[in-house]
Amino acid sequence: MFVLAVGFVVLSLTTSKLFAPSRPTQAKEAPYECGIVPTREPARRFPVRFYLVAMIFIVFDIEIIFLFPWAVVHRELGLFGLWAIVAFIVPFFLSFLWEIAEGGLDWGPRAQRRSLGVLGGSDLAGVSSVRVVGLEGRAPVTVGAAAGASSSREDR
Repeated sequence: MFVLAVGFVVLSLTTSKLFAPSRPTQAKEAPYECGIVPTREPARRFPVRFYLVAMIFIVFDIEIIFLFPWAVVHRELGLFGLWAIVAFIVPFFLSFLWEIAEGGLDWGPRAQRRSLGVLGGSDLAGVSSVRVVGLEGRAPVTVGAAAGASSSREDR
């Protein structure tokens, strides 16, 4: 049966390569995503902090999955079960403390206060919590400079 399956796959691929018309065009070679022609660059990558929070969430879900059976039979397991679950929980707890110490869970105004070195909330009167995304490293463009930049790009 395996030989027949592999033979069918090889025969189908070979036949399609030999007899199918090959007429590549620019439209056929362009990336296609749900019928939308890409008009701008894709969004920037998410910061690693998002993935760290997701991984911590999964790790603690797994920890809870293992804690439920232990909670049901903890009296039968006795002292051995207690030390086993402590040995299981301690690495998770230490990794969580490390994440907090690294600042992986600092979000929003609290992170801004910490980065500014502000201890109280009253000193934040001039700090905006609005963040402009996508303009890092770009110089401000005036109207005259924008017109000149667009014409120079077209000349290239």
